[in-house]
Amino acid sequence: MVIFLAGATGMIGARVAAALTAVGHSVVCGVRDPVAAAPRLRNCRLVTIDFSNLGDIASLVPLMDGVDVVINAVGIFSDASGKEFGQLHTAAPVVLFKAAVAAGVRRIVQISALGADANAQSLYHRSKLAADEALLALPVSSLIVQPSLVFAPEGRSTRFFAAWATLPVVPLPGAGAQRIQPVHIDDVVELIVAGALATPSQEVSSDRPSRRVAAVGKEPLTLKEYLAVLRRVAGDSPGWFLPVPMALVRLATRVGELLPGSLMSADALAMLERGNVAPTERFQWLVGHEPRALSEVSADRERFGVPVRLMWLLPLLRLSIAAVWIWTGVVSAGLYPRASSLELLARVGAPGALAPLLLYGAAFLDLAFGAFSLAWPSNLGPRARLWTLQIVLIVLYTALISWRLPEFWLHPYGPLSKNLPMIALLMLLIQLDGRSGSTGNA
Repeated sequence: MVIFLAGATGMIGARVAAALTAVGHSVVCGVRDPVAAAPRLRNCRLVTIDFSNLGDIASLVPLMDGVDVVINAVGIFSDASGKEFGQLHTAAPVVLFKAAVAAGVRRIVQISALGADANAQSLYHRSKLAADEALLALPVSSLIVQPSLVFAPEGRSTRFFAAWATLPVVPLPGAGAQRIQPVHIDDVVELIVAGALATPSQEVSSDRPSRRVAAVGKEPLTLKEYLAVLRRVAGDSPGWFLPVPMALVRLATRVGELLPGSLMSADALAMLERGNVAPTERFQWLVGHEPRALSEVSADRERFGVPVRLMWLLPLLRLSIAAVWIWTGVVSAGLYPRASSLELLARVGAPGALAPLLLYGAAFLDLAFGAFSLAWPSNLGPRARLWTLQIVLIVLYTALISWRLPEFWLHPYGPLSKNLPMIALLMLLIQLDGRSGSTGNA
């Protein structure tokens, strides 16, 4: 069977492509950049298709030549412009569906979202619903797969919730009683594959409701219960939960929307408060078994727990380093008596005429290091350069003071010995930022 898959580089799409090729199907993967996608989709035939700038129906029909099934796995969760949802979730998929019908494709599977229904309020849900309704109106066998919150170890949303769950104190929106029904990524993929390979005669009925299937986990959970599950999977002991008034949660969400790449938004909070649960009977009928319970997922502290903890530990470490440099700069620039600072500079051999320049120059450099620790411009290259420069400066300071003022090693507050763990932390940051591929803002 020949299957055309749009969105093959996404989390779900890539797994669906692997599952289909593993059982011998020919998969044509529509991607924006075939060269970049090739290493990840080795067993697919790659063609160029860009949902953000999709051609007309006639231009897509040749791509469907000989195709039996079309699967649309294109989707985004956030839309800062307010226009991408409409293009990527509605306009482009509708063109794809119509082209598939014109090419004689026998079946179309649309990956939508649980909550894309008559009660949908968010732009995300409404844009998905519009494409779903357009597909159901076409003269073709189709299936709308509606995933709930997907648990996938590599998924952005899973890692976001898991990082949240591993905090020393876990804040809860309200009491954390919001009802969700998270589904394992393997169940979602199995459902999509089963739906793609099903024949029209295998449908329960031909009415519209039967052409939608909820991809949900075995049982509903509250948000608090889901966070507890993720904490266990990350290898942590049961945590302390802190209810947070919803007014403060909404304020934090508005602030979070301003952060680049944030999953926090008013729409996301509204979808969470609405709840996201559904029966599993339709899933079981198509797949042949009930979905798995996330409570059965094994703990994996090293491969899952460590990376999700770094999602908040790494920014915390950067913030701590920044605070040290900024406070040092502020103290040097004026809080510490100027005469005492100039006296110390004289003791290490600084010329008297240059001492004020060296004092305020060093304070400015400290403040600059602190500012760059908080926000490192990506055009300056890897952030490791910043940590390396800080190490060099600390080593120079330590060597100079050790030479001219060796008694500082015997000071009860350890002003020099504390440089050693500081250097070690900076060396750790070099490794962690390299591992996370970080070059820009935290």
